[in-house]
Amino acid sequence: MVKAIIETHDGRGRRAIEAVSEQRVKQYRDFTVVVGHRAEHIVEEGDCDCPDATYNLDAERPDERCWHAIAVDLAERVDRVDHHDMWYSDVHDFL
Repeated sequence: MVKAIIETHDGRGRRAIEAVSEQRVKQYRDFTVVVGHRAEHIVEEGDCDCPDATYNLDAERPDERCWHAIAVDLAERVDRVDHHDMWYSDVHDFL
């Protein structure tokens, strides 16, 4: 599975695998969040609020996704989502 992800998504796939293995995919009551090295990004229904998703992805290629969205999909498939029974909007105020 790792090989297929890297072949399909290259560097984005590698970063997604790293995030999942480090348990940086967090599910709150309101959002799924991927913790990066510099920021946290919200992923909702496959869409991410990161600059890569906003500016770099080709809208004509639906298979092209940012590493945060790939990480969420992967974490859900291998049951590696870190669940938190709280609202991210409340937690985010403390960060």
